[in-house]
Order: sequence, then C-alpha cells, then structure tokens
Amino acid sequence: MINTVGVTLRFGKRVLFEDVNIKFTKGNCYGLIGANGAGKSTFLKILSGEIEPSKGEVSIEKGARLSVLKQDHFAYEDYTIIDTVIMGNEELYKIMKQKEEIYAKPDFSEEDGIKVAKLEERFLDLDGWNAEADAATLLNNLGIPAVDHYKLMKEIEAKDKVKVLLAQSLFGNPDILLLDEPTNDLDLKSIEWLQEFLINFENTVIVVSHDRYFLNKVCTHIADVDFGKIKVYPGNYDFWYESSQLALKQAKEANKKKEEKIKELQEFIARFSANASKSKQATSRKKSLEKIELEEIKASNRKYPYIDFKPDREPGKEILTVKNISKTINGVKVLDNISFAVKADNKIAVLADNEMATTTLFQIIAGELEPDQGEIIWGQTITKDYFPKDNSYLFQRDEALVDWLRKYSKDPDETYVRGFLGRMLFSGDEALKNVKILSGGEKVRCVLSKLMLSGANFLIFDEPTNHLDMESITALNEGMKKFKGNMIFTSHDHQLMQTVADRIIDIRKDKVIDRECTYNEYLGI
Repeated sequence: MINTVGVTLRFGKRVLFEDVNIKFTKGNCYGLIGANGAGKSTFLKILSGEIEPSKGEVSIEKGARLSVLKQDHFAYEDYTIIDTVIMGNEELYKIMKQKEEIYAKPDFSEEDGIKVAKLEERFLDLDGWNAEADAATLLNNLGIPAVDHYKLMKEIEAKDKVKVLLAQSLFGNPDILLLDEPTNDLDLKSIEWLQEFLINFENTVIVVSHDRYFLNKVCTHIADVDFGKIKVYPGNYDFWYESSQLALKQAKEANKKKEEKIKELQEFIARFSANASKSKQATSRKKSLEKIELEEIKASNRKYPYIDFKPDREPGKEILTVKNISKTINGVKVLDNISFAVKADNKIAVLADNEMATTTLFQIIAGELEPDQGEIIWGQTITKDYFPKDNSYLFQRDEALVDWLRKYSKDPDETYVRGFLGRMLFSGDEALKNVKILSGGEKVRCVLSKLMLSGANFLIFDEPTNHLDMESITALNEGMKKFKGNMIFTSHDHQLMQTVADRIIDIRKDKVIDRECTYNEYLGI
C-alpha cells in the first residue's frame, strides 16, 4: 500500500535514520515508536510528502488516498466544523464547492450543464450524497454535538478543534491513515471510540503515540526508530518490549560467555606458547581465539530516568478526610458537596465529566485553593506534595536548574543535587540550563524530582504523563506502583491508571461514584 526504499534523512552530520526499506500493507496498524528526537514525526512527514528524504523514495499504490492528522489547530478558523471534516477528502470537497458555484450562476449555460453533469458523476462515485451524514457521525462519536456542526471553527474550544481535525483525518475511508499523537487532549470516551474505530479499520494505519495501552489495543505491528534504523516487529507494544528486552539480554549473555572463553584461551596461550610440548595446543587455541567475534551491542537512543518516591515516614491510621467540598469558578459550580476519606495504602484515581473538577479538587487538597465551603482534614503524620497540571508558575525565576532543585533538597551540596539530576537525565552542562528555557518534558522531570526529594508520604498527581516520552512514562509508572505511601491522581494514560489505582472516584454532574477496584474493573473490561 505504501513502501519506502532506501529512505535516509540527514541534518548535516546527524543521521536520523538511513536505508529504511519497509512495506506498510493493507489491514495492518503500525505503531511508530522511538525516543524523543529519534525522528518519528519527521518520518510521518516523509511518508506524507511534506518533507523530502535526503536519499531514497516513498511509493504509494496507484489511486490510493492518503490522509494525515493535521497539527495546526487554527488552520480552519473561518470554515464550518462540518466543512472542515469533509475537507479530509480534498477531491470531494473541491467538487462540492465547484457544484455550488455552477448552480448559483444566474446565467447557467449548456456548457455549465455538461460540466456539472461530470462533477455529479464523480460526486456519486465518491459517495458525496452521504458526506455530511458521515461527517456528522464522526463528530457525534467524538463528542461534538449536532448543534455545533455548523459553527465556525473559531467559535469552539481548542480541545474540540483537536477532535474536529481527528474526524477530518478519518473521514471518507482513506486507504492510508497517518496519525501523529491522535489521543493527545482527547477525553477517555473519545479515546475508547478511536480504539474501536482503528481496530475495525480495514486499510493501512501508521500511528505515533505515547499511550502504551492504546498501542497495545490497536497495533498489529511496531516500527521501532532506534540505532539510526527503523525495524518492524509483528505484534503490539508489549510484545515488542518483551522481545527487544529478551534479545538484548541474550546478546549480553552471549557476549559474556564469549568474553569468558576469550580470557580462558588467552591465559592458556600465555602460559604454554613457549612450552614445546604444548605449543601445538597453543597454536590451535590461537586459531579458535581468532574465530570468536563479540556481537556489537549498539547504544540505544532510549534513556530511562530513575524515578523512586521514598516517604520519610510511614503514614498513621488517619490519612485525609475531604468533607462537603464545593467550589464555583467563573460562575460554574465545578465541585458540589464532595466527600470521601482516604484509607491506609489507598492509591485513588479520580475521573470527572469536567477535567476542571479534578484539577480544582487537587488544588484544594494541595492547599493551593480555598473551597467555597467544606474542609480538608489531614492526619497528623501526613506530609504532602503536589504535581500540578500547569507547572509554569514553578519556573518563573531566572536560575540554573541545579539551583532550582537545590531549593527543594534537604542536602544542598551541589555534588548531591547534580547526582540526582543525572539520574533524571540532566547530565553535565544540562544541570546549568536556565529553567525558563526547559522543554515541557524537562519541566515535568524537574517537578517529579522535587516530589522525590520531598520525602512526602501523600502525593497528588494531576496529569503527570503530559509531555513525557514513553521511557519516562514507563519509569514514572514503576515509581508510582512502588510508592509506599498514599496517592490521589488522574491521568489519560490507561496503563498507568490500571496498574497503580486500587480505588476509583468518578465525579459526575449528578453524583459521585466511589469504588474500591482497578480501573479496568470499573470500566467493565
């Protein structure tokens, strides 16, 4: 369906990937994975024709239509939502507009009649009469109500623009579908719908995502960007991870055995090469030694931070009681009489119809916002720390990263702080970067470092996986699982929710559901 032959991309001396030869075939979904900066999004742009490779070519089956999830959320501000979706099929949309112009002419001629007849024929071939209904169905499934379908794009919120552009990419049953982070900013219901759509999609999909659960659900293959190559593995993300880790372990073990054999042969040769009676054996061993080749184990681009939250003291029996909390923001009541008590060892995942409800609740629990009514009662042994969804207020001052983190460290020694930063992938001069210029992912790792240094036994996380790469998400997931204190959190990462939470609190408009169970059990999976 879409093939690459010898595709190479260089930026100066830096090679992102070289000699990529892949056949992406119909009926399969390929998850494109790799470390940040490995070139995943760039490779999608090469496939779409937006970027030319340094060498090689991309070929697409004749007549196949390729559709791409657009990243510019403000590119269609003066178009209606429904038209923006139909634009996913450029030929169909162009024909629709040509027809409208011709039929609107006051001096409709015979020549116009012939032209519009041809347009109508092609319009029928493209299933144009069902275009608006099909677009509306996609929008409804993604949570955009029918009353909004004829609004202009500039009239809707950013989170809804994301959904419209996703509907645009899916519209009209494209032959090849390229999706770069399609789950970003989607609510859980929309993600679940998209998963089912892609599972049932019969053509070719190539998708970049940091959502491990999503990749496990939809992918038939994994295309791994690493070592300057792109290699395709059959199976989903978990199968790739287990296979790649096993292959690496086997290569290391094989090299270790070879190194032991080399040492044994070298010792024999050194001892007996001058011994006349043993010289024949020494010569034989020299030949054996020359035949042993160690397998080259290249350094991966992937780097995993070390994330480990260790409380300074164990929590007592009294943890936290949230009592009759209500809060109105900008005239909207986002919390209405919310009550619950945290039990020993609870790790609570919070869901909500309105994400502002979870953020507001966490701000109140963290002491950063006062409720309109109700109270927060902490146990005497509890110390807390908070990971905010918007962390920008923590990075307002002009200061080096090492100085920023020193403020939160019980040990202010620079060697200690630098050592800690090294574990969080800030090595050497990176520790001297001004915190104002850090990327979103770097800032998240900084805030996680702050939480680790706090020694708190109660942690509050509001969307901690935002901006993180797959490796950092995996490390955070393990750190949250191992944490020996209490935790309340929310995330769009399904796997993190499933593997960490032992209790679910779902804040809905008309009620609050509170169940001690896993996330999958709550969803009925």
